[in-house]
Amino acid sequence: MIMWYIIVAVVILASLLVARNMRKTKKNLPPGPPRLPIIGNLHQLGSKPQRSMLELSEKYGPLMSLKFGNVPTVVASSPETVKDVLKTFDADCCSRPYLTYAARISYNLNDLAFSPYSKYWREVRKMTVLELYTAKRVQSFRHVREEEVASLVEFVKESASLGNAVNLSNTLMKLSGSVICRVGFGINLKGSKLEDTYEEVIRETMEVLGSFAAADYLPIIGRIIDRVTGLHSKCEKQHMEDESLKDDIIALLLKMERGEAGLGEYQLTRNHTKGILLVNTSGHTITWAMTHMIKNPRILKKAQAEVREVIKNKDTITEEDIEQLEYLKMVMKETVRINPLVPLLIPREASKDIKIAGYDVPKKTWIHVNIWGVHRNPNVWNDPEAFIPERFMDNEIDYKGLNFELLPFGSGRRMCPGMGMGMALAHLTLINLLYRFDWKLPEGMEIEDVDLEESYGLVSPKKVPLQLVPVLTQWS
Repeated sequence: MIMWYIIVAVVILASLLVARNMRKTKKNLPPGPPRLPIIGNLHQLGSKPQRSMLELSEKYGPLMSLKFGNVPTVVASSPETVKDVLKTFDADCCSRPYLTYAARISYNLNDLAFSPYSKYWREVRKMTVLELYTAKRVQSFRHVREEEVASLVEFVKESASLGNAVNLSNTLMKLSGSVICRVGFGINLKGSKLEDTYEEVIRETMEVLGSFAAADYLPIIGRIIDRVTGLHSKCEKQHMEDESLKDDIIALLLKMERGEAGLGEYQLTRNHTKGILLVNTSGHTITWAMTHMIKNPRILKKAQAEVREVIKNKDTITEEDIEQLEYLKMVMKETVRINPLVPLLIPREASKDIKIAGYDVPKKTWIHVNIWGVHRNPNVWNDPEAFIPERFMDNEIDYKGLNFELLPFGSGRRMCPGMGMGMALAHLTLINLLYRFDWKLPEGMEIEDVDLEESYGLVSPKKVPLQLVPVLTQWS
């Protein structure tokens, strides 16, 4: 009799397993490449995942299934599929999966970028948008941007008078760092203990945050792998306590810590305050713009001619001047198209079953939006690998999150709220560099020697620093 009970139990269990597998097979999942046991498709990512994903999507389609370890994943890489993710189903797939090292660096996901979609996140987002990143607030820090750009100009003048090359990659990162330190912390980067280490700290932090960590995809053995690769130790290096936060933007957050202002039912702690702060990477955008223009002398000459015609003999350049510079704005659009600073948006997680482009995306699936792939899609852009600012002439496409062909700052609930602050600095800096100086390559270097390779991380800066020689002009 006991044997019969065992047999019946086995039959029922087998039937349930078969039924579950049949239900699984009924799902119409997006196509994707074959997978290896245990690691799935992790071996196909390479050193630049955005490029690998684009190549795979050219074969398997604009919505593609992958599996990273034990994590089911889809990748969207066309304006239509990206629009579904970021707009049509934004509410259903705007949460974040738990990312091991992002949690460590961002004080247990207490930031805007990596925090799961929740009541806490909505309150923080509302506060930052209304109080920190409105047009009025961005305008209130205009004097900081103008003062820091003026300081940059003086440094470049000194280099030009000596005939020295300027490491623009490093110099422009320090510029954006100086603005962040003054606006966010009320301190000057120049002369501080951060001055010589700022670029390295930010670069390594972005590498960690953008990594495909084995700990996220391979339970048990993942952390061991990350220790072997050095990712774990690199994360620990970036997880630093800093009690120097004060003034300006930070003052509002600190008031919330003290209970003088509030996030509804939430009480902020110091770790929340640190986690909410965003890093301004506009220095990378300016570097890429200068890189492409020095590679294309026609574009550099045309941009300089416009700037000098509009500005004429003004000693002080202001942000109002930006609006009159139509070609310069095209240059900036083309820069963030061909080199989006965040090539792969931070992964999302579907909070329920959804259907995109006719395919099933089950609950808990991770969703990657390949901005790099959208911006390099030949079905969207003619000659996508070429730097052609004129493609935006008589073209209403903009980077503010409403046109899904161009999304350097994302779109929807998770769109980068610091866009206005960053682009204001990028435009103002570029105007000054083009107006006040001519630029040439260091002696012995040809245009063909200017490298266009990007480093990979959460953001993708230029891999080889840009070195240019400034030449004083009558407007210097």
